[in-house]
Amino acid sequence: MFEGRKVLIATKHKKELVMTPILEKELAISCFVSEQFDTDTLGTFSGEIERKYDALTTLRNKCFLAANASKSDLVIASEGSFGAHPSIFFAQANQELVMLKDFSNDLEIIAKEISLETNFNGQKISNETDLLTFSEKVNFPSHALILKSDETNFSTIFKGIQSKNELLEKFHKLNNKNGFVHVETDMRAMFNPTRMKVIEKATWQLIEKIKSLCPTCQTPGFDIVDAVSGLPCELCKNPTRSTLYYMYQCKKCHYSNKKMFPRGITYEEPTYCDTCNP
Repeated sequence: MFEGRKVLIATKHKKELVMTPILEKELAISCFVSEQFDTDTLGTFSGEIERKYDALTTLRNKCFLAANASKSDLVIASEGSFGAHPSIFFAQANQELVMLKDFSNDLEIIAKEISLETNFNGQKISNETDLLTFSEKVNFPSHALILKSDETNFSTIFKGIQSKNELLEKFHKLNNKNGFVHVETDMRAMFNPTRMKVIEKATWQLIEKIKSLCPTCQTPGFDIVDAVSGLPCELCKNPTRSTLYYMYQCKKCHYSNKKMFPRGITYEEPTYCDTCNP
């Protein structure tokens, strides 16, 4: 379905550096980028342009708008989010969604990677010592920083700072105005190698989903649509909250089937049973 076709990678932040080698090798496609559409119009991590929609909706809009601007029928894009991990308390996480939109075949395939590997951080700083301590903690200068007069004040903002001299110069310029500055990590992909690695992992997840074909019609993206709990307890045999099976479904012909015992076990340990261990 994709071999020999050209695919637009919708980005202005150099994500193609990690995505292109994977996509071209695994799918035999030709990747390109375009400046016809500015992805920052959908929101910026630094906050001066608010992201109006959730990550998935924003990603879908990015694919539609980029495809329309460049007249492309095959688009791949990613969208990142940063904040509290969904299941590990007090831990910061980076979630990357990667989407393939094949407009000629009316096909959408989505992959997700959630990683604890992130330097996402921000802090109010009033002196040079605290600034340098913060910068060391977030892997500066290999990972760039952003300085602004306040967290929600975008009247003066310096992005993509990657040298100590520039960091101190911009800090003193802002600090002289109000006695403090807000410093934060620059989460744009080309300024954040740690995030770029998560995008790379998400791209591999996308490849895996693309290569999962429907047993009936051979359409790519035969994927999990539901995870059903009820794996029986090894001791009391009552159903637990653990996954009993995954339900897979085709996006085209809607054929579906179950994959029983996806973790490779037929019973759950009593430790995780609400009956044996309430």
